[in-house]
Amino acid sequence: MTDSLLFQDHWSRTVADHGSAPFLIFQDPSGTTEYSYAEFDDIVARTAGTLRAGGVRPGSAVHVALRNCPAFVAIWLAVARLGAWFVPVDPASSPRDITNQTRRTTPALGVCALERRPEYLEGAADSVPVIIALRETADDLAPGGALVTGAPITTAHAELSPADRLAVMFTSGTTSEPKGVVLTQHNYATVARTMAEAVDLTAQHRWLVTLPLFHANAQYYCFAPAITVGASVALTQTFSASRWVQQAHDLKATHASLFAAPIRMILARTPEQAPPLRLRHVWFAQSLGREHYERFAELAGRRPRQLYGMTETVAAVTGDTSDPLRHNVIGSPLGDRRIAVVDPRTGRPRDPGEPGMLLVHGTRGADLFAEYLDAPEVNTRSFTDLADGTSWFRTGDLVAADPLTGALSFVGRADDVIKVAGENVSLTEVEAVICQAPGVLEAVVLAQPDPIRDQVPVAYVVARDPAAPPEAARLTEWATGNLPPAARPREWHVVDSIPRTSVGKIRRFQVAERRT
Repeated sequence: MTDSLLFQDHWSRTVADHGSAPFLIFQDPSGTTEYSYAEFDDIVARTAGTLRAGGVRPGSAVHVALRNCPAFVAIWLAVARLGAWFVPVDPASSPRDITNQTRRTTPALGVCALERRPEYLEGAADSVPVIIALRETADDLAPGGALVTGAPITTAHAELSPADRLAVMFTSGTTSEPKGVVLTQHNYATVARTMAEAVDLTAQHRWLVTLPLFHANAQYYCFAPAITVGASVALTQTFSASRWVQQAHDLKATHASLFAAPIRMILARTPEQAPPLRLRHVWFAQSLGREHYERFAELAGRRPRQLYGMTETVAAVTGDTSDPLRHNVIGSPLGDRRIAVVDPRTGRPRDPGEPGMLLVHGTRGADLFAEYLDAPEVNTRSFTDLADGTSWFRTGDLVAADPLTGALSFVGRADDVIKVAGENVSLTEVEAVICQAPGVLEAVVLAQPDPIRDQVPVAYVVARDPAAPPEAARLTEWATGNLPPAARPREWHVVDSIPRTSVGKIRRFQVAERRT
């Protein structure tokens, strides 16, 4: 495994060592296309030439609004070679979102889906000088495809540095407007090495990627570590809950990474005749109830291992090391990670068992992101920079350490923990429990002011069967037997849907806006 601080070197070294080995197996409705490392390196060279012809130079940006497809991967690796950087965004971004993204990043070139070209042009026409529209299929990379028309560029930019920017990734915006997370070549090299070691990844393994590539999970935990050891990646164009198990089987996946919401969808929609899986490793993030955890473990043939990480922390910070693995533990620091759990207001260390803000120690631009784009005040609040060049990063997440084992459990975002008559209630934990209630498919819980208890939880649920929604009285009865008194919702509302990000995180501020 290469120890270079340049992500570009990880790719080049693996192409040299594993050129004939499979790299990318892409599946869309038209079929499955497979590329070896050497074949894809030729595509990367031609993509780099196309981007260069379109005006991309070292230090300039490429704005990418694509679904999962080989072209996305080729652009990522091509900008790494050119010394440029990319801005991966949700392909369903509104014209207003695109205008905001491109205004803040001033890209030299934009890439979008052919079918969404009108919306993309509406948002980007005034700020992006060159726009390439793609089919989001393997045809984009076939001879004559729009992305591979340039003269091949086979060598990396001569002055490439570990500190060079490689990406700006916008956060999900679950509680506020998205922030631009600035990531370097060193960041991607770090996550490649660290996450490969975290799962003992080898060249014989294969990641299944069904989550969106513009999100950190697919890039950080699947593609980057695969590249550094010569493993392969099975990529699907979209996530299908009903077909996930079949896809994992057919594509011969050994490893997978998911969030809680997609797992619940898989459990609800997988046909009974789905083939049994024997996965080697499954990461998951966000809260799962015990019942859902055990059911998915049986489906996957492997108990999932919960981790904790953010776009900003680059590699995961903690992972469960329990034996057996548990549904509600994010575990202990991975590798040489250093953390602290402190009072959010005073900064003083919290005692075991007490919820506190998680701080992560590291070096900006190496094992922590470099900075937030155009946000000096936010950077000042988020980082405590030390004299030795390292920093403490305030995650904004609350965790609690087990008094006996020290293992951490996730409590929620600071704004997601409320006081009910003096007791702490994690809305995230309540949601995970309610999702297991009879007749419930999804749930979100918000805080409502109360003259006696300060605040109380109120639940919004999506019915598993819209024709037979669960009754409030039945849900109250169920909550009495499954939740402590302070955590039981005082009101129940059945809704058609819950606004979520592309990876299943609840957009609480949008739920609150609907309520007002």
